Amino acid sequence: MSTALPTLPATPRLAALRCWMQGRRVYLEINERRSISFPTSKYDKLAYASQVELEKISLHDEGRKVQWENLDEVIQVEDVANNRFFHTAKIAAGKGA
Repeated sequence: MSTALPTLPATPRLAALRCWMQGRRVYLEINERRSISFPTSKYDKLAYASQVELEKISLHDEGRKVQWENLDEVIQVEDVANNRFFHTAKIAAGKGA
């Protein structure tokens, strides 16, 4: 008799609908009722970037990543939503995103 547990469908990774800068803070709209934000001081490259450089923010990988190509900074939306702040190099994150 088999005692295998049923497999549950994978939970989709969190994605943002849009992203923007307001001063030295990054904002991510997750859905109509939820937005998250974090200060640029959480990441060294963002903390020392000019406002002009920060404004070159974009979403990649169907909204799952926030990227600043000019700063070589890629941030997973799911990490930010769970208060995990660490740098992901573009190469490690996959340039095809």
